[in-house]
Amino acid sequence: MLKDIQSTGNKDTRSGFGDGIVAAARKNPNVVALTADLAGSLKLNQFMKEFPERFIQVGIAEANMIGIAAGMTIGGKIPFTTTFANFSTGRVYDQIRQSVAYSGKNVKICASHAGLTLGEDGATHQILEDIGLMKMLPGMTVIVPCDYAQTKAATEAIAEMVGPVYLRFGRPVWPIFTKEEDFKIGKAQHFSEGTDVTIFACGHLVWNAIQAGAILQEKGISVEVINIHTIKPLDEEAVLASIKKTKCAVTAEEHNIIGGLGDAIAQCASKNFPIPIEYVGTKDTFGESGKPLELLKKYGLDIPDIVAAAEKVMSRK
Repeated sequence: MLKDIQSTGNKDTRSGFGDGIVAAARKNPNVVALTADLAGSLKLNQFMKEFPERFIQVGIAEANMIGIAAGMTIGGKIPFTTTFANFSTGRVYDQIRQSVAYSGKNVKICASHAGLTLGEDGATHQILEDIGLMKMLPGMTVIVPCDYAQTKAATEAIAEMVGPVYLRFGRPVWPIFTKEEDFKIGKAQHFSEGTDVTIFACGHLVWNAIQAGAILQEKGISVEVINIHTIKPLDEEAVLASIKKTKCAVTAEEHNIIGGLGDAIAQCASKNFPIPIEYVGTKDTFGESGKPLELLKKYGLDIPDIVAAAEKVMSRK
């Protein structure tokens, strides 16, 4: 039962990245970290302490950081670029497209402070379009882990794969409810099996989806909750196996419903097994300054919103 899934603690996902890159660097001497004046925010203090010769502070020069990282791969290095998600993608899209994706460089673009839960910094920093920007780039792997443990595991995993990656995580303290060993790039994570409705979620909204699923189960609804931490490449086998049972789905993401997880699920379904889908995410809008949980509620990304979407989509079958 979903109500039996309990948090083992609370920690920000960016700390999972900070601990993960240290672990990766201990295993592989080619792992290097670059930051655009945000080492503290990206939790790189331990990395800087252990590997000062493998840390590059480029200053507030994000485009230059991407170019440096791309060049470093030619010498066999595995560069992890770090800054806020808005600056990791929107500000440097041309450099990522030309120097990383088009060139197939082994750069790991690691982005913190994504989505509404960035909170008080407001709309200019709360990028809600980055998943779409990154997943449209040929050859780019896109990963959005759900908690501290999964972010740590994902950080270590991307160091071992070859190719460009976009890793998205966040600022707020959030429940920890997964185990590191359960993460595998490109493989969806099931939290429950069901036959009435599927809830696909990523990032912070996986926890909300689990809570919503528990409410639905209490109502006698058989719900399947699946964590799509790897949005690209999408685990189409898992998606199709689920929707062929439930015949309807909800997608939940801390991102614009245009271009994100919802679009990825809908494209898979439309090509293979068309079903009704309801989308939980921001509705073609920018965010605003506020407290993270209050913003999720205002913009329709809260637990009751997922419950309502599930009940609505079942009525459409």
